[in-house]
Amino acid sequence: MTETLSDRRTRLMGPNVPTFYRIPVHIIRGEGIWLWDAGGKRYLDCYNNVAHVGHCHPRVVQAICAQAATLNTHTRYHHDLVLDYIERLTTTFDHGISQAILTCTGSEANDIALRMAQAATGKTGIIATDATYHGNTMAVSQLSTRKPPIGGRWPNVRLVPAPDPLATPDPDGRLFAGHVRRAMAELSAAGFGTSALLICPMFANEGLPDLPASWLAPTEAALRAEGALIIADEVQPGFGRSGSHFWGHDRLAFRPDIVTMGKPMGNGHPVAGVATTPAIMADFRNAFSYFNTFGGNPVAAAAALAVLDVIRDEDLQENAARVSAHMLNRLRDLRHPLLVDVRANGLFFGAEFQINGAPATRFAADLVESMVRKGFLTNVIGAGRHILKIRPPMPFSIENADMLMDALTRNLHETPVPA
Repeated sequence: MTETLSDRRTRLMGPNVPTFYRIPVHIIRGEGIWLWDAGGKRYLDCYNNVAHVGHCHPRVVQAICAQAATLNTHTRYHHDLVLDYIERLTTTFDHGISQAILTCTGSEANDIALRMAQAATGKTGIIATDATYHGNTMAVSQLSTRKPPIGGRWPNVRLVPAPDPLATPDPDGRLFAGHVRRAMAELSAAGFGTSALLICPMFANEGLPDLPASWLAPTEAALRAEGALIIADEVQPGFGRSGSHFWGHDRLAFRPDIVTMGKPMGNGHPVAGVATTPAIMADFRNAFSYFNTFGGNPVAAAAALAVLDVIRDEDLQENAARVSAHMLNRLRDLRHPLLVDVRANGLFFGAEFQINGAPATRFAADLVESMVRKGFLTNVIGAGRHILKIRPPMPFSIENADMLMDALTRNLHETPVPA
C-alpha cells in the first residue's frame, strides 16, 4: 500500500499537526500572489502574510543568496547589517521607540516583550483578550483560549472580553477599558500588579472589528494610571498592511511602549523582532541575560532590509489603501441571508456569518473549502470561527480583488446553508 503524504507526516511529525483545509493543499511553488500545487493547479493566495511582498520576490531572494554566500554568523560578533536594519526599522516608529532585538519568530518576540514589561514595571500581571493568539512559547500560550494550558492558566494572567461591536456595542472603548480596569484590580488584589496589556492593534484573531481611531484611549489612560505598559503585537497589522499607516497602532492612535513583529519581516525567511524605548531596553538587559543565536544574523537582516526596500519602491502601502477601498465596496455589495457584516482594515478583510444570532461556524468553514476547491485560499477567524478571513500578500491588485470577489459571490450561493 502506498503511503500518502498525510500518513508520512503523521509517521514523522506525530498526530494532529495543523494543516489548512480538509484536504490539505500540497504546494510546490510560489510567485507573487500565486501558489501552485503538485498537480499544477494554480491558487490565488488571499490569506498569506508570511510572503508579505509576494512569494519568492526576486529582490528578497537575491539578498538572501548573496549574503549567505558572504557571511552568516551571530551577533556576538560585530556585523553591520543588523545595525543597518534596526536603524531603518526604528525610523518608522514614533513614541521614543529606537532600539530593538531581532529574533526568529513572533512567539519569541512576544515572550521577550512580556519580560520587558515585567522588568520595567516590577510587576508580573499580564492582560490580553479572551479570543487572541500571540504565539506558542510557554508564556504566550497562557494567553491562548483555543487549547487551555495543561494545569490551568497561570494566576498572573487575566483575559478580558474581546471587542465585538455587533454583539456588544462599545463605540468609544469605555466598556473595554472597564474590563481592563477590573482585571488590573484583580491582579493588584492577588499581589501581582499589572505589567502590561498585550494586544493586536487590529484585534485580528478576535474578528477584525471596525474600531475608530482613539478607541483605545480610555484603556491607555487606565493603564498609564497604574504604571502598566502597552505591547502592540504587529505581526499581522504591521509593515503597511493597514494602508493608511505603516503600523496598526498608529492607525488606532495609541502609544505602545513595546512593539513586536514577526512573519512579514523576512518574506518567509525566519525574522522577527521586538522594539522599545532605551529605558525599557535597559531595564530588560539589566534584569535578564538574553541572547538569540540566530536572531539578527546577517542573512536574516539582509532579507528584512530587502523587504523594507520593496515596500517602499513598489508603493505597497499605497497599494494596500487603494485595493482596500475597492474590496470593501465589493464586499458591501454581497448579499446572503447569513451575512451580517463586512469589514476592512487595509489589506485585511472580514465577512461575518451568523445563524439566528449565533456563529455560523459550519457555513464559514464550508465556504472556505468551496473557495479552495476553486483555487482561492482564504480562512476563518473569530472566537466562533465564523468570520471569513482575507489577508493577501501586499502586491494584491484590484484585478486580483475582482477575481476573488467574483468567485466569492458565486460560492456564497453554492455553499449549502446548514439545516
